[in-house]
Amino acid sequence: MNDPKFPLYIPSKGRYESRLTSKWLDKINVPYKLVVEPDEYDLYAEQVSENKLLVLDMSYKDKYEYCDDFGTERPTGSGPARNFIWDHSVSQGHKYHWIMDDNIRSFRRMNKNEKIKVNNGSMFAAMEDFVLRYKNVAMAGPHYTFFRSARSSSPPFTLNSRVYSCNLIKNDVPFRWRGRYNEDTILSLDMLKENWCTILFNAFLQEKMTTQTVKGGNTDTIYVDGTLDKSQMLVNVHPDVSELKWRYGRWHHSVDYKVFKTKLVRQDDLKVTKGINNFGMSLVVK
Repeated sequence: MNDPKFPLYIPSKGRYESRLTSKWLDKINVPYKLVVEPDEYDLYAEQVSENKLLVLDMSYKDKYEYCDDFGTERPTGSGPARNFIWDHSVSQGHKYHWIMDDNIRSFRRMNKNEKIKVNNGSMFAAMEDFVLRYKNVAMAGPHYTFFRSARSSSPPFTLNSRVYSCNLIKNDVPFRWRGRYNEDTILSLDMLKENWCTILFNAFLQEKMTTQTVKGGNTDTIYVDGTLDKSQMLVNVHPDVSELKWRYGRWHHSVDYKVFKTKLVRQDDLKVTKGINNFGMSLVVK
């Protein structure tokens, strides 16, 4: 089977025309739900089939933990929609769910020094199969294409780092998204500090557009004043492992992930067999 086992969700705002992620998933025939705000439903419905749309419950904005004192006085970002998606997945009886940014241009697999565009959902299924081998993986996802050089070697995955923009999340872990900005890094650190593992796949990649380059979404709302507030919030929430730095003409956060040493714990009913699969990962069979 090429389709992922678990549902894919894309929170989207103001990008009913661009829809980069959903267009690519349509191209490779992977099902998904676009989660949109009520006042933009008709705009999205003009572009995609209504059976692919899910309307955000706006009460999630009122009960979200923004990690600042402004509440809904300022643009909320995608965090409330992310928690709505998490709860929706749980209500549908799923054990995991995927959540993806709406500005991912393609998905790729790294093979023999080439970043090859995928043409079906097997990449997501492979990541799911790998995660399901272990008891203690709270979140996983593919790395960014621009962080993986085709001319240098890297392990198939990095253990205990941040996972961003395309996340496979275990539904029954005791966390939820929080933070107006940098909620993906905040969630990763929340999980790691409670001794859960995260997996960032280097064998699988996402071609995500860089921050503030695609109209709509957070670009037109919370990032209008640059990235200082975004980076400072992470430092405020997790000051013991993060710091603020000026690089490449704008503010960034820097996080020390080396302090997280939790090891993967294999499921009791799985045995490892010798060999590797087509994605460079060791095979596991029941």
